[in-house]
Amino acid sequence: MSEAFDFDGEVAFVSGAAGGIGRATALAFAREGASVVVADVDDAGNQETAELIEDRGGSALAVTCDVRDSAAVRAAMDATIEEFGRLDYACNNAGVEEQGGKLHELDVEEWDRVVDTDLRGVFLAMKHEIPHVLEQGGAIVNIASGAGVAGFPSSAYTPAKHGVVGLTKAAALQYAETDLRVNAVCPGIIDTEMIDRAFGDDEAGREAAVSQEPIGRKGRPEEIASAVLWQCSDAASFVLGAAMVVDGGQTI
Repeated sequence: MSEAFDFDGEVAFVSGAAGGIGRATALAFAREGASVVVADVDDAGNQETAELIEDRGGSALAVTCDVRDSAAVRAAMDATIEEFGRLDYACNNAGVEEQGGKLHELDVEEWDRVVDTDLRGVFLAMKHEIPHVLEQGGAIVNIASGAGVAGFPSSAYTPAKHGVVGLTKAAALQYAETDLRVNAVCPGIIDTEMIDRAFGDDEAGREAAVSQEPIGRKGRPEEIASAVLWQCSDAASFVLGAAMVVDGGQTI
C-alpha cells in the first residue's frame, strides 16, 4: 500500500468492472486497502474480477447492474450499503463503443444505445452515488475519453463523452463546497477488448490503433487506474472538475 493511496477501511464502487479499465481500477482500489463493489452486466466477468480481488486478500462484492436502468443502479447502491455500510469512492466506467457510420446513416436505436449507456449511465450512477458519498466525503471519477475533449468522427460516442465531461464539471461545481470532489479521466487508446472491437484485433487493427498514439503504443488499463486512484486520493485534494487526459499524446 502506498502512502498516497491509502484507502484502508474505505469502500469503492466500480462499474464496467468485468474487464479492461474497470477491472484494473477495481484491483487497484483493493490493492490499496479498499473494499470494492464491482458492477457489470457481464456476470461471469464481473464475478471473476471479484474473485481476483478476494484471491489477493481483498474484500469484494459483485453486483449485476445495467447502468441505463435507474432501479438497477439504486439496487446496486443499496447492496453496497448493506454489505459495507458506506460508500467513499466511485469510478463510473461502464460504456460501449459505437457501431455505425456517418451521422445520417446512424440508426436512432444505435444513438440511443450509446448515449443511454455512456452518458445517461453516468448521470444515473452519480444520482444514486452522491447521497452516500456525501455522508462522509469522498470522490467520484467518471471515465470519459479523448473523444470527450477533442473532435472524433463518431456520431454518438463523441457527443456522449463530451456530455460526460460537461456533467462532471456541472456536478463538481454543485458540490464544490462539500467534501465530495467530482473529476473525470479521459483515456486514449487503451489495450482493451473495446479497442480491439473498434479497430480489429488482427495485426492491421493493432497497427491502426497504435498509429494514432504519438507515444508509439497503446496505454495499459493499469495506467488509467492509477489516474483514477490519484484523483480519489488526498494528493488530489485541490483537483475539482478536471478532465484529466491520459492518452499518450493522442489529442495534443
